[in-house]
Amino acid sequence: MNLSNKFPCRWSQVLLPALLAAAAALLAVGYSFAATEPDFAQNRTRVLTYVLRQQVNHHFSGKPIDDNLSKGAFQLYLKQLDYQKRFLLDSEVKQLRAYEQQIDDEIMVGRIQLVPLAERLMSQGITRAERLVRQLLAQPFDFTITEDYETDPDKLAYCRTESELKERWRKELKYRVLSRYLAMAEEQGFATPAAIPKEKRAPLEQQAREKVLKQHNDYFVRLHQDTLQDQYDRYLNAFARAFDPHTGYLPPQSKEDFDISMRGTLEGIGATLRDDEGYIKVVKIIPGSPADRQGQLQADDIILSVAQGPGEPVDISDMRLRDAVALIRGKKGSEVRLTVKRAGHKPMVIPIVREVVIIEESFVKSAVIDDPDSGRRYGYIKIPSFYRDFEEGGGNGGRNSTDDVRTALMVLKRQGIVGLILDLRNNGGGALTDAVGVAGLFIEKGPIVQVRSSGGNSRVLEDQDPSIAYQGPLIVLVNQFSASASEIVAGALQDYRRAVIIGSEHTHGKGTVQLIMNLDETLTLHNMSRYQPLGALRLTTQKFYRVSGESTQYRGVVPDIILPDRQQNSKFGERYLDFSLPWDAIGGVKYLSWNKGVADLAWLRTRSQERVERNQDFVKIRQVAQALAERLDKTRQSLHIDVVFKERQEFGKESGPHDEMGEEAAAKNARKANETDQARLLRLLNEDPYAQEAKAVLVDMLNEVSANSLAVKH
Repeated sequence: MNLSNKFPCRWSQVLLPALLAAAAALLAVGYSFAATEPDFAQNRTRVLTYVLRQQVNHHFSGKPIDDNLSKGAFQLYLKQLDYQKRFLLDSEVKQLRAYEQQIDDEIMVGRIQLVPLAERLMSQGITRAERLVRQLLAQPFDFTITEDYETDPDKLAYCRTESELKERWRKELKYRVLSRYLAMAEEQGFATPAAIPKEKRAPLEQQAREKVLKQHNDYFVRLHQDTLQDQYDRYLNAFARAFDPHTGYLPPQSKEDFDISMRGTLEGIGATLRDDEGYIKVVKIIPGSPADRQGQLQADDIILSVAQGPGEPVDISDMRLRDAVALIRGKKGSEVRLTVKRAGHKPMVIPIVREVVIIEESFVKSAVIDDPDSGRRYGYIKIPSFYRDFEEGGGNGGRNSTDDVRTALMVLKRQGIVGLILDLRNNGGGALTDAVGVAGLFIEKGPIVQVRSSGGNSRVLEDQDPSIAYQGPLIVLVNQFSASASEIVAGALQDYRRAVIIGSEHTHGKGTVQLIMNLDETLTLHNMSRYQPLGALRLTTQKFYRVSGESTQYRGVVPDIILPDRQQNSKFGERYLDFSLPWDAIGGVKYLSWNKGVADLAWLRTRSQERVERNQDFVKIRQVAQALAERLDKTRQSLHIDVVFKERQEFGKESGPHDEMGEEAAAKNARKANETDQARLLRLLNEDPYAQEAKAVLVDMLNEVSANSLAVKH
């Protein structure tokens, strides 16, 4: 959660004087800021290292700048350089490792020696790889040889010789050419590889090699465009990220691209992206965006290549984020095709038509679910994010999720609902104010969350409104992509025993707060402007704790009822990120549990498990989850044409209504002709096994209430 605009006065009082003092001290030291271009990047980085080492003292973790931090930063920097281990030889990596415990010393003195060395070695490695790729793609591949290669870089060592490196490139290029060959054969109407006439096989293979060569030529051109300053920026970001995955240095760009880095929002498709160890990874899908409406792209997907409509795809592996942004963005109405890799899946092409984000779909949505068997009506409220317009009315007069949920509840109650489903799935967080406000709608006044700062001071944020907007049975739906403010709401309602939490094995586990600081706005002293733009610093300064005292960090919220999840064996969540802050607990605060009583959780859990075992939707979900788990364990890729063709066929069959990579799922999620927003929402709810199971749990809660003669008040 970014609270840079939530607590501006307090943080400016603490950090601004420190930054100004740091800059003044830097100038007083008497560094010589040479005017020559080769020295400019080093001197600018010297300014930034001084500022960064002052500000990381405010990091929540209190980590010292020492050899341990240096090792972590080096690990991250090396991954950014050559995560796939295709450019550097083992002997070259050993040269870099001489600095593994020196980054802390370099940061302290402001003189960076690792970066120029890394830049020189990478430049040599890129030139070498370019030569190897051209040699390899000049000769045809034999797709009938039985061989395979390792696709997981973590299982690979750096090559010791150029011959080993050439073999690594050969196998990867062979797979790319084979995949292109099969795709082209399919486009030409050949059902199987054997159906391709012998006289057409060689020309088709040559065309596939030519297309792959063009792809790689463009790729190497982009790599050669990297500057020494780009390497310094990666180095500074690795240093910052060694504190935790949400702390980072954001390098300067044009104003538009800088804003994209700050917001993480890409106009055109509506996705938040980040550069992650040489890959472009999806962080989240913006509610109501083209990507959201298309239905296939998901958080944690890796984008391998980008094509403009039916044009040739451009490989974006190891591409700078801003360059990937330029390819993905485009005019409204134009199509972009993303080749996406998801854990346990084969790469798949996802077509998205760019358009203006429909803001209305980013807001709270509600519906009434009728149960024809009992005649009861149940309410459903979807909160895509905890939004608040801080510009209008100073945060008081603008539209916000708390007021929208309150209004939805009033409408639903007038329609006679007897139970409510609050859907926080895929909600990545938002305004802390609204996490407190929304949770407060369902309880009498009391504490909602504790916030502890890096200095150890804690404060309790409370709902101070004694009124209750809804008093009936309540279900909260969550998944592994429910994060930050979503976890605060789910955790509070669980601690109060106000709601039954249903969903994946755990939520995301992001229980930290980040302050974002524009360094250009902060450092305005004389002689500093020549080094601007300096970029921004994102710093973790606070941590969330539930009213029980447990942190939402790392572990997330564990639901009361856990349902099968197709991604349950995939590594999604804070616990899988490098250097994430640990779970811990502080003292709890006094609060009154919900006195109307949640039904017996053990009984509800047993009833749910019995239904899920019989439910064919969940049977299919379990099967997909198992298949994905097996794929995750099998990281070696065959290079035999029959095996690869069979894999492509099997993948297509498995892409069904509960495999969100499938075309059928995309068709289901897409808006149908002349379908209203409300009609689409009701259709999707009726087809959603999780929503249907939530409704079944509400039925059990109401039946138990009736059995115990407890009245439900609204």
